[in-house]
Amino acid sequence: MEIMDTIPCPKCGKQIQITEALRHQLEEKIKVAQKEKHKEELERVKVLITAQTEKRLKEQSQKELEKSEKEKELLEKKLAKEQDERAVFEKKIKEDASRNAQEEQRLKLKEKDLQLDEIRRVNEDLKRKLEQGSQQRQGEVLELDLEEKLHLQFPNDEFLPIPKGVEGGDIWQKVIYQEKLVGSVLWETKRTKAWSNGWTVKLKEDLGKINASEAILISQVLPNDSNSFDRKDGVWIANYEHAISLGRFVRFLLTNVAIIKSSTSHTEEEWGKIRDYMMSDAFKHRMQAHFEGIKSLKDTLDSEKRATILRWKKQESVINKMDANTVNFYGELKSIVSQLPQIEGVD
Repeated sequence: MEIMDTIPCPKCGKQIQITEALRHQLEEKIKVAQKEKHKEELERVKVLITAQTEKRLKEQSQKELEKSEKEKELLEKKLAKEQDERAVFEKKIKEDASRNAQEEQRLKLKEKDLQLDEIRRVNEDLKRKLEQGSQQRQGEVLELDLEEKLHLQFPNDEFLPIPKGVEGGDIWQKVIYQEKLVGSVLWETKRTKAWSNGWTVKLKEDLGKINASEAILISQVLPNDSNSFDRKDGVWIANYEHAISLGRFVRFLLTNVAIIKSSTSHTEEEWGKIRDYMMSDAFKHRMQAHFEGIKSLKDTLDSEKRATILRWKKQESVINKMDANTVNFYGELKSIVSQLPQIEGVD
C-alpha cells in the first residue's frame, strides 16, 4: 500500500505534512482499523458461515428427520402389516386347532354314542332275554299251577305229556267217565300283555294233530270283544280266573255227548240239536252269565275280606293303645309304691 506524505485537514482542508512518527501512528491506526475490519469481516464471514452451516445442518437434519419419520412410518406400517399377518396366522392356527379339536371332540362323541348304542343294544338284548326268560318261567308257573288244579278237580282223568310235534299245547287231559275214555281236552296257557288271533288258529291245528275233542286256551289277556269267556275259531278261551269253571263245562259237554251217543233213545238229529245248542251263542251267553255271577260273588267276598281285615286292624290298634296305657299306668304306680303286687304279663 502506498503511504501518502500529506493528508487533508478534516476541518480546513489544508494539506498537512505527515511526519515519520505520525505516519507510524497512522499506519498503526490503519493497521488496527484494517485488522478490526478484517476481524469484523472474519466475524461476519464466520457468522455467515456458521449461519449457513447451521442452516445446512438444520436442513440436513430436517431431511434426515423427515427421512427417519418416513422410515419410521414405513417400519410402523411394515410392523402393523406383520402384526396383522401374524394375527391372521394365529387366528388361522386357532381356527384350525379349534376345528381339529371340534372334529376330535365330535369323533369322540360319536365314538361314545356308538358305545352307548352298543351298550343300549346289549342291555335291550339282555332285557329282552330276561323278559323272555321271565315270561317263559311265568308261563311255566301258570301251566304247572293249572295242571295241579286240574288234577285236584278231576282226579279220575288222565293227564299225559304233549306228543312231539305239537308245540302249541301245554296240558293234554283225557276225560274218563265211568272208567271209559269219553274224549280229551288240549289246554294251552298264555301269560303275555297282548292278545294274538293266531293263537286260536294254531291251537286248532294242534287239536287235529292229536285228535283231541276240545281245545281250551287260558290267557291273562282276552280279545277286546270278549270279557271272561268266549269261543273263537273252534277253541274255547277264558281268563285264568274261570279256567276250572270252563273245564267243568267242557268236561260236562264231553260226558253228556258220550251219554247221548251211548243211548239208543236219542236219534242223530236230537244229538245234532243238542250239540248245536252247546255251540250256540245262547249257550255261550248262559255260561257267560254264570261266570259273571261267580266273579260278582268273588268280588263281594274279596271286598268283605278287605273290610274285615281293616276292621281287625283298627281293633288291634285300639287294643295295643289300651295295653300300652295300662302298662304305663302300672309302671307309674310301681315307681311310687314299690310294694305293688306283681301282675303276670306286665314287666
